[in-house]
Formats: sequence, structure tokens, C-alpha cells
Amino acid sequence: MTMAHRGRMGDARMDLDTPLAPATASRPGTAGPTARLAGFAAGLRYAAIDEAARQAARRHLIDTLGAMIAGAGQEATTSGRNAMRAAGVGAGMVPVPGLGECYDALSAAWLGGTSAHGLELDDGHRPGSVHPGAVVVPASVSLAFLRHSTGEELLTAIVAGYEACCRIAAASHPRARWRGFHNTGTAGVFGAAVAGASLMRMDAAAVENAIGTAASYAAGLFTFLGGGDVKRTHPGHAAREGLMAALLTEAGLPAPRGALEMKEGFFHAYAGGDTGAFDGAAIDLMSAGGHHPDSLLAVANCYIKPYACCRHIHPGIDAVLAILREEGMTAEAVERVEIGTYAIAATHGAVGWSEMTTAQMSFPFVIATALRAGRVSLADFSAAHRADPETLALAGRVSVVVDPGCEADYPSKRSAHVTVTTRDGRRLHRYVPEPFGGARNRLSDDGISAKFLDLAAPVLGAAAAEAVLGRLWRIDQVDDVAPILEAAALAGGGGRSV
Repeated sequence: MTMAHRGRMGDARMDLDTPLAPATASRPGTAGPTARLAGFAAGLRYAAIDEAARQAARRHLIDTLGAMIAGAGQEATTSGRNAMRAAGVGAGMVPVPGLGECYDALSAAWLGGTSAHGLELDDGHRPGSVHPGAVVVPASVSLAFLRHSTGEELLTAIVAGYEACCRIAAASHPRARWRGFHNTGTAGVFGAAVAGASLMRMDAAAVENAIGTAASYAAGLFTFLGGGDVKRTHPGHAAREGLMAALLTEAGLPAPRGALEMKEGFFHAYAGGDTGAFDGAAIDLMSAGGHHPDSLLAVANCYIKPYACCRHIHPGIDAVLAILREEGMTAEAVERVEIGTYAIAATHGAVGWSEMTTAQMSFPFVIATALRAGRVSLADFSAAHRADPETLALAGRVSVVVDPGCEADYPSKRSAHVTVTTRDGRRLHRYVPEPFGGARNRLSDDGISAKFLDLAAPVLGAAAAEAVLGRLWRIDQVDDVAPILEAAALAGGGGRSV
């Protein structure tokens, strides 16, 4: 008998306005946060999801698939494909958006997650400083293809996965970040596990079991600030291992209960229970950071990136672009740029730009790019641009410090004060409390479509990309998502096996 009990619980929707029991709530008869999160995921049904969250799930599915398609050809994804060939694994029947070959579901999830994160175009959740889409969507679509899931089942799994990933990340952030962990890899694995469990229709006990297994697979360090491409693989690892945790549960592997809050569990290990300051697992902390007027669900309160770089830099970009636009200023007029922001963002002021990976994390380089190009696009991180003498000279005049007000507001706000001093002595200041693309300042549906086509059309062809996009906006009406996912992967190979 497997552990993936098919009988769904009754309506177990989580009360989003009431904090979950803290880590000490493992007393007999008291459900801890792991059990409560599992109960929420097991009881979630499409009919119970509010319309704002349903639309958000469609938007984030489209946005992530676009990032996956565009990122499928990047070097980290290619390295992964080559490594799989060398290991003799990977061949299967699951398509990967943007690729012409088919893989086993676990390898497809790894490749999809790596592709989605590879170009710094994937979505995110501010209170948790995490990129849920790059983990949850690849795991979900890989399994949904195999199981011939309906569109409603896929969207429900995405909502459940975002909820788990974002809540767990928000409860441990920023403490986990200061301990050196990358939340997308560490908290993301739970999102993939819960999404997989949702597609398998597991009951609450089985979902908690999947979370218990996933806890042992959480991984990801901020060592990437020193260079290299390993950051791009973090969501791939989390997507694969989270999906594996769900599959292992279905296959009967037992796991510990209460894996989030137990003394040896996730929160104490990653958020620092050894310091004595971590007060437990209030994993619905996320609701305090929700800003969508019609939904408290995590997926409706995530951002979608308008710029191809680290989200911590986006408020600075918004500020300098506003100054360019509103003051009629040019980059040649800039004497210096002073940026005050929260501490985590300020660390990016010391990041160099010798590689594309680090350039997309570098405050000085990105701000100089925005001033010179009036945008921040993928093309602006080429080797030629990273060596451009005028851009480099301007980057040398950008300083980033911690602003006490911005630090006090973080993570409830992701803000920046920017002052540009011109060569003729003017001081032009802008304050951005929250960058473009968030729940309070959303990218429109038309903007989502335009971004998808910009990313997908060069890979799939304009007509094919348009066709896939139209079907994705109506995916909730689909009885089997497999043909849509297959269409997003027919690029230069027609779905050949590796």
C-alpha cells in the first residue's frame, strides 16, 4: 500500500489571517505548521481558489514558460544536458519547453528549472526573497505531462506549490540569507514537492510525508556571488528533488513528521534556531506581505520581472529610468549616482561584472547600463557590453550604501533612494518604495503576453509562440495539458529522444 492516499480531505483551506502554530506547538492534539501546510495543500480545490489567484497562476505559468523557452539554450542548461548524456540518464518521454529532446520527468524538471532561472527573468516573492516559478512550474508541468492532468489540476498544483515555497521562504528570510543560503534552492524544494503531491491527489498525511522527505534535499548557497554558473542550477535541483520527494511518498517511503519545525528540522537549520532568536514557524507570515486587493494567496502576491537582472536592483533601475524620462537627462550628464537601500540589496554594490552571472547581480553595472541604454535587457549583458569603456567608467561612479529607513522597511518593502548628481551641479532624487512588476504595481496581461512572445518567438517561431500563448491563457478549460506542453517544446527537433 502506498502512502499517496487518493481520498481527498474535506475543505482544509488555511486561514490566511491567523498565524500558524509556532514551532513549540508540537504538543499532543496541536497541529504544527508542517501539518497545517500539508492540510491546506491536500484540501485545496480549484473551485475554492479566488479568481485573482487563478488569473495570477495563469500569468505566472505563462511568464515562467517563456523564461524556460528562452533559457533552454543557455550554457548552464547545455552543461546539464551534456552531463546527463555522460551519466547515461535523461532519455524519456517528457518534453522540456524550448528543447527538441524528451527526457525522464526528473531530468525534465532539472532542465526546466535551470532554464527558467538562467537568464534572470523569472518571477519572485518579495517577503521570502525567493523565485517560486522556476521551481514549481518545471516540476508541475513535467508531472502533469506524464499524468495527462487537466488545466485546472495544473493550476491548482501551481497555487499550492507557490503557497508552500513562499510561506516557508518568508518565515526564514532574511535570517537564512545572512547564513548564506539561497531561498530558491532551500525553500523551493518544498514548493515542488507540494505541487507534485497536489497533482497526485495526496491526502494531508501523504503531503506532510513529501515535505518531510523534501526537507533533506534542501540546498543552495550564495557562493555564486564569487562567480560561476551554479546559481542557475539551484531551481533545477530543487524542482527535481521536490518532485522526487513526492514520487518517493507515492512509492511508500516514510518520512519524518513536523520536518519544518522540529528541533533538527528546516527552520532551525536554515533560519538559525541555534541563536535562540528564531521564534518558530509562523509560515503564514506571508499574508502580512500580501498586497493584492482581492487575494491573500501567495501566487497573487508575487512579482514578475520587467528587467533581466537581480530583483534587489530593480527599485534603483526604476528610479534612474524615471530621472532620465522626467528630467530629460542623458548618461553623459551624470557626475555620480548615490543609492541608499536595504542591507541585502546593498551587498550587490560590491559585485563585479566579469561574467554575465555576476553582471546581472551587480548594482553599479546594472545602474550604469540603465542610464546608458534606457533599459536593462538580456542584450545589455553581452561580453562586449561588459567591456564597454563608457559603461565601465559610469559604473565606477555609482555608490551603494545601506539606508536606515529602507533597511527598517525591509522585507515589507523593497525600496531605494537614488540621487543623481549631474555635471552642472543638479541633484536629482527619486524614492521607489516597491519596484515595477509587483502586486501593487503590476505588469499588465498584455505586458505578460509581450514578454512571452519576446522570449519564445525566437525559439519556437512567431506563429507557434502565438498559438501556444493563446492556449495557455485558456488552460483552465483544457482536459489534458500534455499537447500544450509538447507544443512549447517542439524547437529544432520535433520532440526527439536524447
